[in-house]
Amino acid sequence: MDLKKAIQTKFDLHMHTTASDGEYSPTEIVKKAYKCGLETIAITDHDTLAGITEAKKAAEKYRMNVISAVELSTKYDGVSVDVLGYNIRPTEALEETLVQLREGRVDRAKRIIKKFNEIGFSISMEDVLEFSENGVIARPHIAKVVVKKGYVKDYQTVFDDYLADGKPCALPKKVLTPEQGIELIHQAGGSAVLAHPVYLDIDVVKELLRFSFDGIEVWHRNHLAEHRQLFKQLAKEFRLLMTGGSDFHTDEHKLGEFGFSEDEIH
Repeated sequence: MDLKKAIQTKFDLHMHTTASDGEYSPTEIVKKAYKCGLETIAITDHDTLAGITEAKKAAEKYRMNVISAVELSTKYDGVSVDVLGYNIRPTEALEETLVQLREGRVDRAKRIIKKFNEIGFSISMEDVLEFSENGVIARPHIAKVVVKKGYVKDYQTVFDDYLADGKPCALPKKVLTPEQGIELIHQAGGSAVLAHPVYLDIDVVKELLRFSFDGIEVWHRNHLAEHRQLFKQLAKEFRLLMTGGSDFHTDEHKLGEFGFSEDEIH
């Protein structure tokens, strides 16, 4: 579905499933979205398209639109920049790159596990795989193991004290540049959107938007009203599509709620 048409429906264009670091399977996500009254969703798992086919099949029962999408991990001058790709088809170049990124994540996870064990923890790759459920392995899966084993009280503390940049178990992952990510998405016939720009310095956002982005995520659960207004202005200035989504991973987030008002698109 065209993104301009998508945001004329009841939509949520940013969510994750067990194909990456989400808590629910693609089928479960579709059911939850239906119960929330959503008409159009996009499955935007990290560096994988694995959950899309299942979601589309599940959505047939509810006559819901499921947009084929992905969230690519990139870096710009050492800063993490996520690039959302919408309405993509699985080209050979994209699939090969996603395989390489996933393999890089596995290697990184093994090295992070080793770092945890070197400082006195006892966790294994097998422990992590229990949480990843054969999906893309990500740091949240490692954090869940650390909490489950009682080494740290909660998930966020694992990130704050061990996995954030500069912390004892932090390691960079293999990523693309934003330009490479955009090019892959365009080659796959999709639209490239800058994800959750609130996490970036505004000068960096403006630099990034000079690349060939098609859109910017204006609405997000962590965007306050002033952020949304700023990103709407940037969308107008750079002639970009406006998108939005909850960035749903777990029930700590609310599917379909991300500060969007129908009045904002008129």
